[in-house]
Amino acid sequence: MALDIERIKEELSQATVLEIKQLIDALKEAWGVTAAAPVAVAAVPAAAAPAAAAAEEKTEFDVILKEAGAKKLEVIKELRAITGLGLKEAKDLAEKGGPVKEGIPKAEAEEIKKKLEAVGAVVELK
Repeated sequence: MALDIERIKEELSQATVLEIKQLIDALKEAWGVTAAAPVAVAAVPAAAAPAAAAAEEKTEFDVILKEAGAKKLEVIKELRAITGLGLKEAKDLAEKGGPVKEGIPKAEAEEIKKKLEAVGAVVELK
């Protein structure tokens, strides 16, 4: 027995909302299925997409000094002003490189990078 899909479509087009609701309820009861499961499955990727986007959007940055460059004294002065380090610690950081500031907002990280690059340092934001 083949379904007459066109006839079913025609009958459904003429049915009232109440009749369609009664048909859905009858099919749910007869077949033991609901429309909720596919909706829930479909909702998961949609809900996960904003979470993935939020995870990709980085809000905290680390300023890493890669190299002091030719003006090491200027870099040391700038490091002391930025971090509040003592002379020896700032000198060690200028010579060895490493994190200048960690977990700071992007605007602050960009400002520090700009200051250090202005005196010849090579800086990376992570």
